[in-house]
Amino acid sequence: MPLRDGVDPTRLVIAEEEAGRTLGDVLEARFPGTSEYVIRESANGCVLGSDGAPLAPSTPVTARQAVWMYRELPDEVDVPFAMPVLHADERIVVVDKPHFLATMPRGARVVQSALVRLRRELGEPLLSPAHRLDRLTAGVLLFTRDPAVRGAYQQLFATGSARKEYMALAPIRPGLDLPVVVESRIEKTAGIMRAYEVDGPVNARSHVELEAEVPDGRGGTVGRYRLRPETGKTHQLRLHMSGLGVPILGDPLYPEQRDVVDGDFTDPLRLLARSLAFVDPIDGAEREFVSDRVLSGYLVAPEPR
Repeated sequence: MPLRDGVDPTRLVIAEEEAGRTLGDVLEARFPGTSEYVIRESANGCVLGSDGAPLAPSTPVTARQAVWMYRELPDEVDVPFAMPVLHADERIVVVDKPHFLATMPRGARVVQSALVRLRRELGEPLLSPAHRLDRLTAGVLLFTRDPAVRGAYQQLFATGSARKEYMALAPIRPGLDLPVVVESRIEKTAGIMRAYEVDGPVNARSHVELEAEVPDGRGGTVGRYRLRPETGKTHQLRLHMSGLGVPILGDPLYPEQRDVVDGDFTDPLRLLARSLAFVDPIDGAEREFVSDRVLSGYLVAPEPR
């Protein structure tokens, strides 16, 4: 199935316990309140089996059967920040992702993602991210245009060949010996927002140094830190900074989780993917892309789109 307005179709696999029921019953159980939407999609021939044949809501389903359909898009709060293109050529597009915008569709955030926004703006359904940034992290994000080269660029990040540098604003802790290399083992449980550190072989390594003491906009100062991750575990830099006793400003998860109202953009995570450098896997050229964003220590208002 092709993309619909920049969004990929969803592939569902029928579970053993769902076998023998009708497709409509299965979809209503998985996605409550969608029966009218499913009936409308089926009538339009937009719910398909693996063979490409349309499926009606009354169709009995079998275990491990694949069903393709377009999910009903959730209501989303618009992320009112621009996403400038830093570079574009025949193979890649590099953008300066804003805070609060997911890299790709996930859960309740579909349209409000860098991938869908860029696909719509450029009219290119084959765009795909070569790596990911946390939704709350801003900065340099690379997309591939050609599926034939996608794997080569993704390998840059999978193997650690891409050189990434981040900037963060955080408190200054007297007596903290910097620069330092932080090593730990980070794990994350599906469905739980916070990652955590456990004993065991190291799988996360970050270089941390204090670049400067800068005004926080309220009469005090904060530290501007340079961070260089050697690995790419979920929330790695946020966990390592919190573990050093200097949690990144605006972090709603570390050291303690706090509630944030969806649509409140006044206190972003002060973490920026400042630069990305690598040897191009296709032509061997040295590449480097640098964000134009600047972090502020004080509360901010939305920038224009």
